Amino acid sequence: METERLILRSFEEKDLDDLYDYLSNPEVVKYEPYRAMNREETKDNLNFRITCDEFIAVELKDTHKVIGNIYFGHRDFNTMELGYVFNYKYQKQGYATEACQAVIADAFARNTHRIFAECDPQNTNSWHLLEKLGFAREAHIKENVYFWTNENGKPIWKDTFMYSLLNPNR
Repeated sequence: METERLILRSFEEKDLDDLYDYLSNPEVVKYEPYRAMNREETKDNLNFRITCDEFIAVELKDTHKVIGNIYFGHRDFNTMELGYVFNYKYQKQGYATEACQAVIADAFARNTHRIFAECDPQNTNSWHLLEKLGFAREAHIKENVYFWTNENGKPIWKDTFMYSLLNPNR
């Protein structure tokens, strides 16, 4: 799939350096359920992405650099889950909006009924993007998830915003 500035495609072995460039940045993965990765962890993660049809590499047309990814997971009842992670150097330039709009339009053209997304309320960039894309906030769920524990082994609970977008052509 292509947009004006981007190529959306499956991950390939050649993407290791670009993937490492953003998955190794603690600021980029701050709200993800994983920590910044070293090169070997990134290589393992890339191998998983190559075999998984739910990750979409976002590549710049002009330089062929992978600047991020979209997660687009199949769920029950003709529903998809949307997620995204973008290289810090390429944020706030409209790339995530452009990539997500293309994926959403394609999904709705294929009769997807509903797309949903979850994000940390502290991740204002993420929920602003969802709202820009037309998603409606359905819920603010309190302390429903944790990814990490504190020094005493107790969960560090996090809230979640839930968003959805229904197919306008249904």
